[in-house]
Order: sequence, then C-alpha cells, then structure tokens
Amino acid sequence: MPDNDAPQFDLARLRRWPDVEAPNLFAVDASDRLILDEASDAIAAAAPGTVVVINDHYGALAIGAAANLGATGVRVFQDALVGEAALAANARGVTTELTSLPLGESLLSGAAVVLLQVPRSLAELDEIASEIARWADPSVVVFAGGRIKHLSLTMNAVLTKHFGRLDVSLARQKSRVLIAREPLSAESNFPVREYNQELGLWVCAHGAVFAGAKLDLGTRLLLSVLDDALPAAATAIDLGSGTGILAVSLARSRPDISVIATDQSAAAVASSLATVEANGLADRVSVVRDDGLKSQPDSSADLIVLNPPFHVGATVHTGLADRLFRDAARVLRPGGELWTVYNSHLDYRPTLQSVIGSTREVVRNNKFTVTSSRRRVPPNAGEVNLSPLDSSLER
Repeated sequence: MPDNDAPQFDLARLRRWPDVEAPNLFAVDASDRLILDEASDAIAAAAPGTVVVINDHYGALAIGAAANLGATGVRVFQDALVGEAALAANARGVTTELTSLPLGESLLSGAAVVLLQVPRSLAELDEIASEIARWADPSVVVFAGGRIKHLSLTMNAVLTKHFGRLDVSLARQKSRVLIAREPLSAESNFPVREYNQELGLWVCAHGAVFAGAKLDLGTRLLLSVLDDALPAAATAIDLGSGTGILAVSLARSRPDISVIATDQSAAAVASSLATVEANGLADRVSVVRDDGLKSQPDSSADLIVLNPPFHVGATVHTGLADRLFRDAARVLRPGGELWTVYNSHLDYRPTLQSVIGSTREVVRNNKFTVTSSRRRVPPNAGEVNLSPLDSSLER
C-alpha cells in the first residue's frame, strides 16, 4: 500500500529525452493521469509483480504506479526504443521497481492489472489485447486510456473481441479510459504473413507496423527506382525498416550486397526479421533494433535508404527525420548516397543538401518525392582510407 503521507513524485518533471524535445511535445498528458487515477485502487490491491504497463510513452504510467501508488516489480513493454531509454532516464533516482520486457508471456504471465496507452492502430491494439488475454491472470483488469480524439468505437469492438466485459470511464480533460475484464483466451494471429504478387515476396507484419503487410505508396515509388541507387554499393542500410521490404528487395536484386535493416520499433524489428526469414535471405540481411544509427560505425555504409516518419507520436513534427538525416551523414562513406522518399509538401531537399551533400530529385508523383543525396567528400579526402567503391563514385 502506498504511504499517503509520503511526497508524491511530480510527473511534470518527466522528460522525453533522448526522443525529440520541443515546446509543443510533452512527456506526460491528461490520459496518463486519468489512467493512474482510475487504476489506483486496483494497483494498491495488486500483489507484487502483477502490475504491467504497455505503451508507456516516456514513463508516466510505470513511474506513477511505482513511485506514487506503491506498485512493486512492475513489468513494462514499450515498442519504441527511445521510450525505453526515456523511462530509464526518468526513473533514475526515483524507483528501481521497473523491468522492460518484450510483448508476450514473460511480460504478461500472471498479470492482474495492466495499464495501457491505447495505440492509434487497430491492428496494434488487436495484437496487444490478444497477448493480454492469452497470458494474463483470469482476474486481470485492463485500464486502456487515451485522448478522446484518438479513441473510436471500433477500438471498443477490438477489446470486446478479447474480453467479456468492457466499461468506459467518465471523460476528463478530453481523455477517457476503457476498462476491460474477463479475458477470452485465443491464439495470436500475429505476425500477419502475406505474399505480395507485385513484389514477388512474402511480407510479415506485427500490429504496430505502419501499413501492416501491405506495400505503402511511398515505398512503392522508392522501389520503382531502387535499381538505380548506387549500383556498385557493397553495403546498404534500410533505415527505419518497418516490415523490411526495402532491405529484402535490395538483397534479392543484388546478390553481392550486404544489408542491415534497422528500426527503433520492437514490432518493426520482429516484422523485418520475419520478412527476411520468409524470403530466405537471413544470410545476407541482418536486423538490428537501434535508435537511428547509433550502433553503426562512422563511414561504414555505401548506401542508405529511408522512408522517414513525419509524426512524433500524434504530432506533425520533422525533428525525427532531421535526426535520421544527421545519422545518415555520419554513417555514410564519403561519396556514399542516401535515397529518401517523403511527402512532397515537406520539402526536405534543402535540409538534405545541407546535412548530407549534393541532392537531386530522382522521381516525383502527385504525393511523394524520391531524392538522392551524395555524402560530400571532405577537403582532406586524400588522407581518408576510401574503399574501391568510393574512388569509383567521382562523376
């Protein structure tokens, strides 16, 4: 039981770091506070190790449950790697009761209380709900909250597919909590696996991945010119790999190339790995969970392909794309290239020109633009150990 006389940790102190920080981006919102308030009695009554937190953005739910409501042995799953890092940073010196785990049995076995920030994707909600129903204690109560503008009646239908009872809280500060009980056990249908006739390859997708197992329009446009992307490249990175379509397409069309597929999303990494394995390319495509390209050495890649996000959470913001461009500039070899597809109205070309180097438009349609940016060769290039590829790139 929490000590009601003990000082409460002020959730307003939480930061988003190392994620993008800006005046219009916040680490805690009204839905976090409402979830904690609605679940407070259940958390107080929960046995040690039976409180689970899913989709906590930056730690408000997990830290609030442990530091302010007395939960111990709290298990946490966050799809985003930067969310895990922010939680660890925010929890430092506040609580040691938190453990990050992957979505599945180790996270949810025996769970009695689940705190969930409702994802905007119905497929992601479907997968999360199915995993809770599959592994949690039969007495589990799920407190799933969010901003009202992001909730829909269809989400109720997804939850009632996996739970026998659903109650809805009163609204507060434009937020609401859906409270689910009586889990209906079922096998998971994820990852989804579909054969794409247009591409001639299998695509696998977990619920949180953008576009699911379908081919999104931006990736389709980039694929239409991918054969022209630095044909001599020996090493390539699919940055923000999603389901791994670009990585697999590069490896399949270029037998001698080595490809890394990287994403910060746990669901994307699992999807990319499943897609790579389904197409028999595990020997030439490695899959890495990474915050941008932090784990990649400087000047180590000939080619990087990127379909950058233009949202940070639910907010339109180009800060994440800018970070990815800077990562690409560091990891590309001098003379290497970044091929980027983006919504044309965002006009990333001046930024790419500044951060990477000479940038040209490759193809454009009524919605998307593909550019090729060549990593500038520094003035002392003669002192740099360039690969044979680098010396062939002068044109």
